[in-house]
Amino acid sequence: MTATRLLATLAHRAAILCFIAFALFPLFWLLKVSVTPNDLLYSEGVRLWPSSTTLEHFRFVLANSEFPRFFANSLIVSGSTAVISTVLAALMGYALSRFQFRGKLWIAALLLITQMFPLVMLVAPIFKILSPLGLTNSLTGLIIVYTAFNVPFASFLMQGFFDGIPSDLEQAAMIDGADRFTAFRHIILPLALPGVAATLGFVFTAAWSEMIFALMLISGSEKATFPVGLLTFVSKFSVDYGQMMAAGVLALIPACLFFLLIQRYLVQGMTAGAVKG
Repeated sequence: MTATRLLATLAHRAAILCFIAFALFPLFWLLKVSVTPNDLLYSEGVRLWPSSTTLEHFRFVLANSEFPRFFANSLIVSGSTAVISTVLAALMGYALSRFQFRGKLWIAALLLITQMFPLVMLVAPIFKILSPLGLTNSLTGLIIVYTAFNVPFASFLMQGFFDGIPSDLEQAAMIDGADRFTAFRHIILPLALPGVAATLGFVFTAAWSEMIFALMLISGSEKATFPVGLLTFVSKFSVDYGQMMAAGVLALIPACLFFLLIQRYLVQGMTAGAVKG
């Protein structure tokens, strides 16, 4: 290996390490503040790690706050939204990928247009629609809203995965006697599991972190989700950063566990070896 190539490799690795450090530093700081005692948060100034640590913030959040309720509400809303959106997106994406029908381009354009509107602009109309139906201050209403906003993008995401699967597989199955749905369920869907996993992960994280609709459509703490629940740590004259950061650390656990469960589907090949040339 020449000296120039060695230097280029070292520079490339250093750039990657710098990027990783830059991306992970906010998470490190979140953890650092969550274990720092309140009396040291300001007295020690800015330092990489406190001189002493405590788990008191975590104990307070779990035992003396409403965080467990917020946490459970977010799990219900995010999990339900991810499953419903992925099922609908799989069906829509398959239709856009495999069928030619009148108005297909208009439908695709309409789905894209729905992604162009700022969410803040839509809060009032959605509230006016949901209020007569009794779906404000309701987890069901949040699930409906989140599903409606996530299905368009998730459909295009799934369409991309279905486009990469040869249609010869379905045609071969249907020649052998299977109907379209059977071929989709037993042949195409298993090959599209990486896409399903990616869609689940995208929708879950989008619903988990969404705050605008959760803040505007939910009144009171009984149905509040985690992002709105963080505001309870902000009082009129102060902010309890230790407890807020501890809640933030705990909120990372479901997302991390979720991606650990689906990671094998995210990294596996889609159609490698499925069709011989």
